[in-house]
Formats: sequence, C-alpha cells, structure tokens
Amino acid sequence: MLNDKILEKKNGEKVWLHSPQVSIIIPAYNCAEFICETLDSVFVQTFKDYEVVLVNDGSPDTEELETVLENYLDKIIYLKQKNAGTAAARNTAIENSCGKFLAFLDSDDVWLPDYLKEQMNAINAKKCDLIYADALMFGNVRSKSETFMTLCPSSGTVTTESLISGKCIVITSGTIVRREKVLKAGLFDEDLPRIGMEDFDLWFRLAKSGAKFDYQKKILLKYRVRPASLSGSNIQRAERSVKLFQLLEKKYVLTNAEKERLKSRSNLAIAELHIEKGKYNIIQENFAEARENLREANEYFQKFKFSVLIFLLGVSPKLVLNLFKKIRPTEVTFISPPVGQD
Repeated sequence: MLNDKILEKKNGEKVWLHSPQVSIIIPAYNCAEFICETLDSVFVQTFKDYEVVLVNDGSPDTEELETVLENYLDKIIYLKQKNAGTAAARNTAIENSCGKFLAFLDSDDVWLPDYLKEQMNAINAKKCDLIYADALMFGNVRSKSETFMTLCPSSGTVTTESLISGKCIVITSGTIVRREKVLKAGLFDEDLPRIGMEDFDLWFRLAKSGAKFDYQKKILLKYRVRPASLSGSNIQRAERSVKLFQLLEKKYVLTNAEKERLKSRSNLAIAELHIEKGKYNIIQENFAEARENLREANEYFQKFKFSVLIFLLGVSPKLVLNLFKKIRPTEVTFISPPVGQD
C-alpha cells in the first residue's frame, strides 16, 4: 500500500503521489476492545482529507486486534513492529505518512464528528503550528461532565515556562501539529524511559524551537479513563511527573525563568507523589507509612485538612480508610499500581 503512494525518490526522500492534509497517527497496544470505536470516530469525520496510519507495537492481543481490523484494512495503513514503546510506534507511523499535518489519536480515545474540521479551521485561523482542544472524560470517571481542561486547565500563552508550570497542559489525542515542525524537532525521543514522558518532551522541544502553540476550549473529543491505559495509576502518573522534571533539568539547557518554574513544579510534583503514596498506604492499611507520607506532603502544602488526616491516622486509622472508600470509591481503582508494575 505504501509503495503505491510513492511517486519517486529524490536524494533518498519520498515524494508522494498524493499528500493529504492530515495524517492520523495511531499507536496500538492492548486495544482490541476499543479500536473499533476509535476508528469509527475517525471515519465519520466531516473533514475528509486525511489518511490513517495505525502501528501495532508488538501488542499481546494482536490476533484479536487484527480480527477487528479486517473490516478497516482498505481504509488504513496498517503496520506491525516488535514492541518498542509508544514513541517508536508513533515515529514509525509518522515516517510512513505524508500529510502536511499530524493528528495524534490514542487507540482508546474517540473524536467527535467535527473534530478535524474544527481543529483545521482553528490552526489556519490562528496561524499556529500546533493546536489542541478540550476533551470529555469518559469510562472510569467520577463525573460524567468532567473534562480534561476542568482537571488540567490551560491559561494564557503556551510557552516552555507555562508547559513546565502546568498552566498549559497538552492532551495528545486532541493535538494537531505541522508535520515539518515535528520532523525538524526530531520526532518523539525513543530513548526516554517508557513511562509516558515522550509526549511532553516533544511539546517542550517544539516550544523551545519557537513553534507557535494555541488551544481551543471546545470539547471536540472523548478521553477514555481506565486504570490499564497508558496513563497508568495515580502513583505512576505522580512518579512520572517527578522523573519528567528531573529529565528536563538533565536534558536541556534552560533559561533562568525555566529553571525557576522547574524548581517550583518539581517540589509540587514530589509533594503530590507523597499524597498518592499516602492514599495507597491507607488502602493497603499501612497506616504508619501513610501518616508519614502525608506529613511529608504537608511540609509543602501546609494545609489544615492534612494536619487533621495525620492526626486521625494516629488515633483512628480505620475511620480514615472507611471514609476514603465511601467518599471516593472510583479513585480507589487508580491507587494501586496495575498488576506486574511498581
């Protein structure tokens, strides 16, 4: 299928017979039960000038996945590789695509029918290089009206500093970016630890290189929340944040302003990790450890409610456990790390 698209090669570079406006990049791993819904959301798009490149990243459910994909093979470019991680899967898809823009979509998320149309209109109107939109959270959520930007608001201009501080958080499945900018930035870094750093790392590099970011607060997609997703458990996400900021400090030459934001954000990430470990230890009934976790977190937050929890864990830990299970039952599923991970 790919060879049919190549008109010729010049100096080792592919020249495409037809270049769609958008290449949709989908890495697939353990997603057979969701991929049909994801692909169907693509093929009902009101914007039609696109191609779909789906890369099976050595998925253990390949047999089931390929059974589902049989109905889509005439509509997609399907590639397989040994498991190499999300960054490598996305890079493989990008290297075998030819769109002027790249639209990233995880294999369990869902676009609304006007997603591509709205995003392409916005990126052209705003004359930016990358744009992202808000998403409705669905699946294992606490509220059916919860959106990505209510949990992770974007405020002000997207810069390296606002990315570090968390004032602007890019959602990958809601992102469209100019292909040439990604190629110049060096694609996703496949050498990063496989803990979900690759997205932020690319956004940071793009912003550092001068790419213009923007966003719109329209809900244009649905972001699936599940404990076994790429995002992982709360503890894993918190650990990932700590490691991410350590990585930034080592990998890049930062400005003084970036260093300031990084120090502040790193301290917050460490405190949030203590909180998540505290929750985990409460559920595991390791109450002494939970108390120490919250004490360490409160050295940063200095909040009265943490002081109360620390006191209650000392005098009536079972009460704290029962209240937590009653008040936040959904959150409990994200506290324990998935089986086989730590």
